[in-house]
Amino acid sequence: MKFFKKALDFYIQSSIHVAFAVYSLVRMTDYMFHIPYDKPVAYFAFFGTIVGYNFVKYEALARTRKAQMRKELKVISVLSFLSLLAVGFCFFQLQRITQIVSVAFLILTLLYTLPFFPNRKNARNWAGLKIYIVALCWVGVTVVLPVLNAEITITSDFYLKCIQRFILIFVLILIFEIIDLANDDPHLQTVPQQIGVKRTKILGYGLLMIFCGLEFFNSNINFNVNFQSSLLQLISIFLLAIMVVLFLFFVNEKRSKYYTSFWVESVPILWWLMMILFQ
Repeated sequence: MKFFKKALDFYIQSSIHVAFAVYSLVRMTDYMFHIPYDKPVAYFAFFGTIVGYNFVKYEALARTRKAQMRKELKVISVLSFLSLLAVGFCFFQLQRITQIVSVAFLILTLLYTLPFFPNRKNARNWAGLKIYIVALCWVGVTVVLPVLNAEITITSDFYLKCIQRFILIFVLILIFEIIDLANDDPHLQTVPQQIGVKRTKILGYGLLMIFCGLEFFNSNINFNVNFQSSLLQLISIFLLAIMVVLFLFFVNEKRSKYYTSFWVESVPILWWLMMILFQ
């Protein structure tokens, strides 16, 4: 049991779990836009997430306490380096426009982590901005990059899915912010800090209603042309929303760290697996 807990902790702390969540959302984008499995984009997103998240979490610790790095952190550093090599390999297999946009999101990640401006904190500590930056990066990696690399025509469905994905990630982050409420610096001005837990949950429920409602504007939802496919797509959206609503309803500051770091981050993975089962 102790070995299982250590393995689970490493799986989460090394960002492999969140990388699978990002990978799952990329595959959902492939499904939504009828994109054939694009391995370079999918692997770029997976390994890029490991590199990006570990850089955000451990960069300061590795820089300031290099001599005292724990064994686990050293293993994570090796994993991150190998993932960086994989990211570089995948990067050169992407279309030029995809490469340019991915660099833009890399710069946003660096801005999120490092204080580029004199006498200013990094973007992660800018009051109230953290949730928007993270959600924007997830939209970029899981929707924008796959669509651009596939060179498909940009239609209203693309912007619709960007908005839906932003809402989904935004609400999932709200769950994290509720659990972290007791430990977050008050200057961060997270949503629960500004409006309280109860109103944060109400905001989340409202956003999820918008998330579901937007699906009816999807051009692929046409019961006259393809009844079964349209029905399955709507069912998957509503089941996803119900799953997130339940996590949001039961969250509080006393929940275990695994509530968010494992279960909430499993939502995109469960959504993708659900679509596989439907098919």
